[in-house]
Amino acid sequence: MDNLNSFEKNPFLKIIDNLIAENPSHVKKIEKILSDNRNDLKSADNTNIVEVFSLLEDEFMGFVKSEFINTSSQLDILIDIISREGNAIIKQDWFSRLYEKEVSNIRGKVKRFKKDLDDDKSDISYSRKRDYMIYLACLHTSYHNDEQNNLEKKITTDEQSILLTLSNKLGLSQEEVKLINYLILPIQNIEIEAVINDLKSIGVVFYSKKTNTIYVADEVVRILRKIRGKEVSAKFYRRVLLSLREPLINLICRNHGIDWKMSVEEKIKSIISEGISFKGILSDDIYKGGTTLTEKKKFLNELVEKKLKIGSPIRGSVLEDKIQNIIRYFEEVEKDEKVGISIDGYNKLVSDLSKVLPQFNKLIAHEYQFQDGTVISSEFLLDFNIKPRDILEVLNQEDLIDFCNKNEIRTRGDFILNILDAYKDSDNLYLENYENIGLRNLNILKENGIVIKEAEVGLKFEELTKVIFTKLSFNVNEELRKNLNTSKDKADIILDMGKNEIIIVECKSVKESGYNKFSSVSRQLKSYAKQAELNGYKVIKSLLIGPDFSDEFIKECGLEYELNLSLIKASSLVKILEGFKGSKHKKFPHNLLMRDVLIQEERVLRAIGK
Repeated sequence: MDNLNSFEKNPFLKIIDNLIAENPSHVKKIEKILSDNRNDLKSADNTNIVEVFSLLEDEFMGFVKSEFINTSSQLDILIDIISREGNAIIKQDWFSRLYEKEVSNIRGKVKRFKKDLDDDKSDISYSRKRDYMIYLACLHTSYHNDEQNNLEKKITTDEQSILLTLSNKLGLSQEEVKLINYLILPIQNIEIEAVINDLKSIGVVFYSKKTNTIYVADEVVRILRKIRGKEVSAKFYRRVLLSLREPLINLICRNHGIDWKMSVEEKIKSIISEGISFKGILSDDIYKGGTTLTEKKKFLNELVEKKLKIGSPIRGSVLEDKIQNIIRYFEEVEKDEKVGISIDGYNKLVSDLSKVLPQFNKLIAHEYQFQDGTVISSEFLLDFNIKPRDILEVLNQEDLIDFCNKNEIRTRGDFILNILDAYKDSDNLYLENYENIGLRNLNILKENGIVIKEAEVGLKFEELTKVIFTKLSFNVNEELRKNLNTSKDKADIILDMGKNEIIIVECKSVKESGYNKFSSVSRQLKSYAKQAELNGYKVIKSLLIGPDFSDEFIKECGLEYELNLSLIKASSLVKILEGFKGSKHKKFPHNLLMRDVLIQEERVLRAIGK
């Protein structure tokens, strides 16, 4: 939402306002959030808007579902496009091409599907064809029954609910339902401007006219997937399918009319694209006839523990509960912002994959439907919540083996986990160069194997400082930092000491031999402290981290009594971390940072070494 102006947010905010006016289940919590913004959603910052939306997810889902009554809206097609992992940020011209391609593909599929239904000798089994004809007849009646009363043809919410239950009981995939729908109501091309306006009007996309870019929020994507009956994102669906033996993949294909003679990769892609129920495959499709509930539960336990290697226990006394808890696990993983390896490790992994596998960029762009000419980088992928394991799972086994061999990565066991393990140590390289990063010494960094742009140095210094304090057992509270920060006052790091007490940390990278802008930094820190106190937090200490400080700066700092400010050189902080690692302490004694104006690492190291 930071990329949008107030006018571009208005359609979405209007819908949220309307939902609030209907007295939703969490209305009191919502009113409490908005009370600090004159009860006006438009005056609220983006953090509060996201918080309000999280309390209205059920109501918003109901609102979007009601729009499916409009049979000419093509929401099934449009939602399938915008809820794909690579389409959260998409240019209008590329969205137009994807839409036209999707409509063309569906027309071709509908034509072939109708031919197979009419052909007694088609490959569709008698029982499956019977299921299709039952659903087709019910859909026809639901759509045309209004004509008898001289009313506009449409499918009501109640009829839609019955059809959904019927399709689930018949075991129809989303793709099968879509094809039958368009047998009754032939698909028509709609102007792309009208399509975008329709999506804006129901609050599922934001559109920036200035950049001709469509944005779909992660929170909205998760809701849209649920509406379309997709219990997990494609990347987690793929992960589970990759963990199954090929005979089980073949069982799923046979149950849903997919060619089981294709390669494993093609079969997995077809299963996902067909919209086959994730719950359905784990509860029924992968088991032979006569498999008992006990045997199914045993299989799922082995799948979770040995194949997927999920560390936390997936509970559930009955099969349905266990499957639902697997889905919840993947939902939590998707919301988790952790990358799995360091950001720098991800950078190096993408770079190495591009060098070793010439088709890597093209493969990833095709898999996630990125626009032609897109340059694949770790930063770009993370904008779409695509993480290291996600891209490795797109590669076939031959490519993974080739990559491991050329990078001297062990090939025994799980290739993907071996590769991820090999790229976990990149953080150490950056920590070893922490002082050089603080000094913005790009030449030395390049000699040491670190290529970084001048504009990125400050942020990298800040990120590494967070890593160091986390390793020192401090609670680097990012959520609290975001809540305390305003558009004017933005602290770099907040250390949450508990009981509403915090330490504010400011990071300064500078080319000069000693940082000397005391008046500037003191104003910043005082402003941050005031903002924290207004929110009920006590600032017990302020720390300034830099590569070096001038004598004059240190002197002025010693005369400042309001901030309780101490200075730490970058080299000192790294030495303190190394000393802490070798000490008996499990938690760093923070009082050691509370005394001196300029923290002396020798004194700290002696204290923790006792």
